[in-house]
Amino acid sequence: MADPEVLPEPDNAPPRIELEQTDIYSRYLLYSRSEILAVLRTLIQKAALITVHFDHGKSFLLTTMLALTDSDTGFILDVGASREMNQRAALADKLILTAVVDKVKVQFSADGLTPIEYEGRPAFQGKLPDAVLRLQRREFFRLSTPIATPVIMSAIIQSPEGSPLSVDIPLFDISGGGVGLMTDPEIAASFERGDPLADCRIQLPDEGLLVANMIVRNKFDVTTRSGGQFVRVGCEFTDTPQSRLNMVQRYITRIERERKARLSGLGKM
Repeated sequence: MADPEVLPEPDNAPPRIELEQTDIYSRYLLYSRSEILAVLRTLIQKAALITVHFDHGKSFLLTTMLALTDSDTGFILDVGASREMNQRAALADKLILTAVVDKVKVQFSADGLTPIEYEGRPAFQGKLPDAVLRLQRREFFRLSTPIATPVIMSAIIQSPEGSPLSVDIPLFDISGGGVGLMTDPEIAASFERGDPLADCRIQLPDEGLLVANMIVRNKFDVTTRSGGQFVRVGCEFTDTPQSRLNMVQRYITRIERERKARLSGLGKM
């Protein structure tokens, strides 16, 4: 049963491809060959489920990594369950592979996958990536904020006409790296990628007032499963003291704990 206090994830939200947001996540990239091989070996040993996105994020298949090639210059993937998706993946010129293992998110790209036979069964082979993104849970986990007790961000932004505009905008989600704002198209028109947002004020229930600088990273139209429509504006925290980010982590941890307790209670009914 879905949590009645949580806004459902939008049907048309694009997959999270942090690897393409190097301005935010560059410090989490691994370039050392030995480190990259160690990460891939962990995926193999743990039989981690890997999501392979292609066609600009519109298509995907689920797989696992079977082995590294003999010379450690590439990797071998199992094929997916859908023959059609396997054929489309084989034709894709760029694919993004994402897995979560031991609460660490791993993501890297492949410039094509070659169909091969491995130990008598169909498989894919790809070249060893030049870089691998490695994120701890607190760096990528995104909490949808409760509808019953919405979290509001207050800020002064610049309208499309150039005049100051005071806004109070509910948060769609929050993470250790930033927030997603839920607003209408008229207000969203005032946000452009790269815009700085100074002294944003967010009242975190039972934690206190968080004052932070942010920068707009993206925005896209969202349609929820119930048919509601809004614009999600993604913003990243910048130059925010660790003490304030700790407030965010405490809030996320508490809300997650409360939701798990509530769901556990429902399961016993």
